[in-house]
Amino acid sequence: MGIDSKIKSQLTDELFEAILELRDVEECYKFFEDICTIKEIQAISQRLKVAQLLKEHKTYIEIEEQTHASTATISRVNKCLVYGADGYKLILERLKEKSSI
Repeated sequence: MGIDSKIKSQLTDELFEAILELRDVEECYKFFEDICTIKEIQAISQRLKVAQLLKEHKTYIEIEEQTHASTATISRVNKCLVYGADGYKLILERLKEKSSI
């Protein structure tokens, strides 16, 4: 099944194929430290945590205190959870399944 995405391109496909070749967390650190800035990695990590906390029905204030994310970032992540491509939902469900094994 294909996906209709705003970011879909041959270059993006190649990037995602490369990411799928990573075998463990150590390899992820090596790759992402080379391909992203520290701030980019921190921002992506923060957004994932915000999504997790929103799914746990935490308030914006609780999320802001725990992650130091701005309310704009929290709102943007919330919008993705409600109207997005379901990427957050997919990965959060998989992470939850993995942690309950």
